[in-house]
Amino acid sequence: MFDIGLNLTSSQFAHDRDEVVTRAFDAGVNGLLLTGTNLHESDQARQLAQRYPHCWSTAGVHPHDSSQWGPESFDTLRALAASPEVVAIGECGLDFNRNFSTPAEQEHAFSAQLALAAELSMPVFMHCRDAHDRFLALLEPWLDKLPGAVLHCFTGSRQEALDCLDRGLYLGITGWVCDERRGLELRELLPVIPADRLLIETDAPYLLPRDLSPKPKSRRNEPAYLGHIIERIASWRAEEPQWLAAQTDDNVRRLFGVQF
Repeated sequence: MFDIGLNLTSSQFAHDRDEVVTRAFDAGVNGLLLTGTNLHESDQARQLAQRYPHCWSTAGVHPHDSSQWGPESFDTLRALAASPEVVAIGECGLDFNRNFSTPAEQEHAFSAQLALAAELSMPVFMHCRDAHDRFLALLEPWLDKLPGAVLHCFTGSRQEALDCLDRGLYLGITGWVCDERRGLELRELLPVIPADRLLIETDAPYLLPRDLSPKPKSRRNEPAYLGHIIERIASWRAEEPQWLAAQTDDNVRRLFGVQF
């Protein structure tokens, strides 16, 4: 079981980061991809990936942080990407839901990171919220220049999923699907995702699965709960959890080129 989305740089893990990683591997997780969301945290994620075994990281600028993109950002990310621990460019993309950075700033930073990924022949780790059409319009010219791409934490509609799959994207599914209030549409479209395009993630410390039993005392999500997410997804897809875990591990190896 490989968790492709873990925000281990979060301050919510500051006091027990070692224990969080240990609990994950004790629970059967066999690899972690640590998310970089700005230049500073991308460097932190890289250092943490060096610190822990079977961990890798991404390097990128999240759409929320796109206003920080400057002339030096391209070179900084290129330098980070030279580290063997860094296996993808991102988290990058568009988020027109909250617009912490303007749409224009987001589009500029996203396009620059797609260009960098193409230059380095690296996969991209992407975010899209309330920006589906514009996201695809910016992404499409680069698809034949990229070795692969994943839209992480996918929570869109069935048509949006099909649009992404038609363009060869992988989809990352989180514990959002375990939410009986917000996750029902996503739960229903799970069977349309081919097994060889599916990736599993916690997006910890966010998106704690609501159907965990017994419920944790803390609302903080952890990679140790990845097995629960896989079991629930496998059930809704009418597949064996062990088979799905092995298949998604193969997908990780194919997309990110890591061995674990």
